[in-house]
Amino acid sequence: MNAVQKTTGYFKSFDGTRIYYEVRGRGRPIVMSYGIGCVINHWQHQIKNFSQYYQTIVFDFRAHHKSDMPQDREHISIDAIARDIHGLMDHLGLEQASFWGHSFGTQVLLRAYDINPKYFHNLVFINGFASNPIAGMFGNDLASQGFRLFKSGFDLAPETLSYVWEIILRNPLAVQATALLGGFNITLTHLKDIEIYLRGVAAMDLNAFLKLFENMMEYDARGVFDRVDVPALIIGGKKDSVTPQRYQEEMHQKIKKSQFLMVPYGSHCTQLDMPDFVNLRIDKFLESIQYQGERDISP
Repeated sequence: MNAVQKTTGYFKSFDGTRIYYEVRGRGRPIVMSYGIGCVINHWQHQIKNFSQYYQTIVFDFRAHHKSDMPQDREHISIDAIARDIHGLMDHLGLEQASFWGHSFGTQVLLRAYDINPKYFHNLVFINGFASNPIAGMFGNDLASQGFRLFKSGFDLAPETLSYVWEIILRNPLAVQATALLGGFNITLTHLKDIEIYLRGVAAMDLNAFLKLFENMMEYDARGVFDRVDVPALIIGGKKDSVTPQRYQEEMHQKIKKSQFLMVPYGSHCTQLDMPDFVNLRIDKFLESIQYQGERDISP
């Protein structure tokens, strides 16, 4: 593959929060939205591949990594991130783009679409969900109860819980535990990518993470499905126990212009597990809806 130049920058969003972004390549734009607490590295294989023919754009959510913490903590929310996406499009002078969301990024994109669909040419959802993903996880309510217990503990002793949280995530055993819970297919995904993800979560402000996680549990975007009027590709992982395939199947049934792929060995990070397979399917989808990149429009 040819080397592709990367440009980086910041823009001030609606409330003055600086949002970090990266742009690579030429052609029709693709905006990638990762999951809660995740890192741009989650899109590395897609960036490398699609930047050859498209303009790929990735960014850090507010309160994540290189983006700023909002001064008003009430602006740590799905609504605020959705408005950041609109601000990013305006800042870059883009009218429309292909929007890709992984995991929680699907909720964010559904909200951004609901607020203002004019920016959306098409959608790609990978291991996504529209409503509380931990409700009934593993066939019971232990995950929800565990979150509430941890949140109560943090409210009582924030410094202590933040320290314990970081120690746990930086422990080498966290890699194995994350894989066993269905977050990654450890036989397919490089260990360093799991370690990068865990370091990213550990480095986050825990209060911001918990606030956004709670917002994720409360927000229900299923009512948006019937209003989505652009082509969509929905990808799930057969081995994803974090967000089981019923979430993706429901989206496919309700979004009228959707295509569907269930990856046999995919975990919750299918785009990292089997990147070539996922990239080929996305490429086929973009061609089927005539969203071609630079290779197709060059003389």
